[in-house]
Amino acid sequence: MHLSLALAALVGLSSAVAVPRPAPQLYKIQLAPDDIRTVTEEEKWALRAEHKHFIDITDLDEEPPISLQVLAGFPTAVSQQTAVNALLPKLSQTRLRDFLTTFSNFQNRYYTASYGQQSAEWLLGQVQAIISASGATNVNVKTFTHSWRQPSIIATIPGKSTKTIVVGAHQDSVNLSNRASGRAPGADDDGSGSATILEAFRVLLTDSRIASNQAENTIEFHWYAGEEAGLLGSGAIFQQYLRESRDVRAMLNQDMTGYVKPGSRQVIGVITDNVDASLTAFTKKVITAYSTLPAVDTKCGYGCSDHASATRVGYPSAFVFESTFDDSSPYIHSAQDTISTVNFGHVAEFVKVVIGFTYELGFATL
Repeated sequence: MHLSLALAALVGLSSAVAVPRPAPQLYKIQLAPDDIRTVTEEEKWALRAEHKHFIDITDLDEEPPISLQVLAGFPTAVSQQTAVNALLPKLSQTRLRDFLTTFSNFQNRYYTASYGQQSAEWLLGQVQAIISASGATNVNVKTFTHSWRQPSIIATIPGKSTKTIVVGAHQDSVNLSNRASGRAPGADDDGSGSATILEAFRVLLTDSRIASNQAENTIEFHWYAGEEAGLLGSGAIFQQYLRESRDVRAMLNQDMTGYVKPGSRQVIGVITDNVDASLTAFTKKVITAYSTLPAVDTKCGYGCSDHASATRVGYPSAFVFESTFDDSSPYIHSAQDTISTVNFGHVAEFVKVVIGFTYELGFATL
């Protein structure tokens, strides 16, 4: 009797012993060239909530094996005004609005969530429809798959050479209060940038020389997954491009193109930190030639957006932004980042810049 009770007590004690929790997954992030930290996922997102930017290098080479340091000579002036000015009236604010209405109606576009996968599949369909409607027979789009659910998307307009001009925007969104299932319309961040480059892609394909692959250089349009978690999609793509010795001559980033602070003048913010100075100078020439808005210098920090992934491996990058950084949208990363905060006339100016940038460099000798 006493033995049975003792055995029962021992069994009870053993079952009450807490099972050790698995150690949290750790991530390696880079906040500056000389600031690399190891953090948990929650610590990583806490930094995002504090508006601190970083590159998640967990799955990247801490030091890229080769630094290409592409020394592209960029034009000293624009030279394709006749062709570009013929294209600009074809851009449609209605198309921008229609795209962004649907894109921001997904519950969120979080990179590990089913919503992020669904939104990417819908976006892929939009790109495919544009290619089909254009009649271009040698333009293609593909997904770049990752270890998470949301793929990146790459559309390619081959040129006469493999020298490549890239324009990119990130497709994911996040609600920092509830990442996986919270409402994150991401209308400005970065639905606006995704819409910007999609409309530029459509307009470019109405040009017979572009659509028939007569440009000197190849042009790619990228929609990146997982930017909010540390530039994950762009980091994977540019690391692979580096390993394959892909000849990327320029990358222009579009991250937030739609918000205009009440009472402020409309400008195009030109990021001046962690970018290529020569490409940035050329981008300003494009803005002057093809936009009605002035270019204003501003800074955003080391790992603030996907251009940093290109810079990190030696590809020249530039980044244009909706405003000075201090005047940017206060609604990002929340349920309030809705289409009502987006000025489509402002977005249209960025479409003009992308069209001008890609056409000028598409036909440039680099």
